[in-house]
Amino acid sequence: MRALVTGATGFIGSRLAATLDRPVVLSRDPARAKKSLGDVEAYAWSAEREPAPVAAFDGVDVVFHLAGDPVADGRWTPEKKRAIRDSRHLGTKNLVDGMKQAKSGAVLVSASAVGYYGNRGDEVLYEDALPADDFLAIVCREWEAAAQEAEAIGARVAIARIGIVLGRGGGALEKMLPLFKLGLGGRLATGRQWMPWVHVDDVVGMLRLAATRATLSGPFNAVSPNPLTNREFTTALASAVHRPAILPAPEFGLRLMIGEFAEILLASQRAMPGVMQAAGYEFLFPQPREALQDAVRH
Repeated sequence: MRALVTGATGFIGSRLAATLDRPVVLSRDPARAKKSLGDVEAYAWSAEREPAPVAAFDGVDVVFHLAGDPVADGRWTPEKKRAIRDSRHLGTKNLVDGMKQAKSGAVLVSASAVGYYGNRGDEVLYEDALPADDFLAIVCREWEAAAQEAEAIGARVAIARIGIVLGRGGGALEKMLPLFKLGLGGRLATGRQWMPWVHVDDVVGMLRLAATRATLSGPFNAVSPNPLTNREFTTALASAVHRPAILPAPEFGLRLMIGEFAEILLASQRAMPGVMQAAGYEFLFPQPREALQDAVRH
């Protein structure tokens, strides 16, 4: 399988690239990508500004599209929100335009996020659940629609609605762990909101299955089959680092400190991996205890 990867220097992308045989990489900085990833074939691409380079698709069987401006990096200023939206919508549109120009017959496996569903309380969310209409849900809807345009050239398109990704060296724990290791962690607000967590190795496994399973198309929830409430997650993470978690973050404090992004931390998404379970995917880390123990190992 000859693969092309966008977002290959990111947390998920770098793990995925490491499982592939000399993948093609699209990057703003090809030299940095080669230095970071090793044996890759790298092409320069400004995702929001131009179609992906035609030459990059030569002989490619599958395109893994994981690029996007980090959602959890800084306050959601108007400029930040524009970067989040454009990097996904325009970036995906330009990727598909490159595929069209190259007359590529590759499968497209594109990232999206569980933010598609918005704040849904205790509702169990499978892939056929309706989308919300908040900012991140709108971003996800545009992102997915842009990816599905590849179907016009006969491409099979699978879309990973990725949850809260756990693993060593990045993801959701990168900012949480220092506080929890100091015993300064705690639940967010009431802690009743559902967290659709998933181990990064399972995200990679699901992406690869989506690439190779010819009958799999459309959206799939890239989440664990055992979601936790934030209160349960907080207890499990504190246990994994052998520290107490007694300092809850009140809702008003979160909104004051991080503004609109607090909505994402407080949203409840009880998403389930229905499509992947039906496809027979076997989770490497189905339980939170083992996933967190692996994620906090040095």
